Amino acid sequence: MKIFPAIDIKDKKCVRLIKGDFDNKTEYDMSPIEQASKYKDHGFKNLHIVDLDGALTGETINLDIIQEIVSKLDLNIEIGGGIRNFDSILKYSDVGVEKVILGSAAIRDKNFLKKACEKFPNKIALGLDAKDGYLSISGWKENSKVLTRDYLNEVNEYGVSRLIFTDINRDGMKQSPNFEETAKVAELSNCPVIISGGVSSVNDIKKAKDLKNIEGIIVGKAIYDGDILLEELVKEDA
Repeated sequence: MKIFPAIDIKDKKCVRLIKGDFDNKTEYDMSPIEQASKYKDHGFKNLHIVDLDGALTGETINLDIIQEIVSKLDLNIEIGGGIRNFDSILKYSDVGVEKVILGSAAIRDKNFLKKACEKFPNKIALGLDAKDGYLSISGWKENSKVLTRDYLNEVNEYGVSRLIFTDINRDGMKQSPNFEETAKVAELSNCPVIISGGVSSVNDIKKAKDLKNIEGIIVGKAIYDGDILLEELVKEDA
């Protein structure tokens, strides 16, 4: 089970949102590079980063920060947030990120996802963010009216290397992930799944280990709020 401590970047700062709401955010004192260094020092090998500026603009706003984290800390990074074209994928790939996460752009245009998987083999992760069974897009502001499982069935053969499934209702709430729905998605998916949204304790991670086709789990707010100690969390990382 890979543990992915999370860093969300907005205005060069680490922030956390509640259910993806930009008006309901908490800013933290540590810079993204300082927070990443802290994770590295504790022995973590993987990192989940969301560029919230990128999500709003569709540009690689914080590419310099990502490049600095990769070059200085040698962590396996997955990056998401407003990645809507091949140029952005290439920029992130060139600075050494392990996986580039496609979300809204892939849901709006399945052909873009297919071509991206062909152009960047083993580099593309698919971010599926769901609310009440339906995929959300545009920074979770818009319901795509597409059922998660219907969409996954359509793109399952495209060659996505990793799937990140988030239950929006759980994100930032620390009420435990939606294990039931995640298990259904993982059973359907041709690629390994990362659990995201609502992790509240080390027990959630232990429970995730019992699920099939799960590669890892993302932990965010529970770290920042001190509910999970990094010393405890890293023991679950393998």
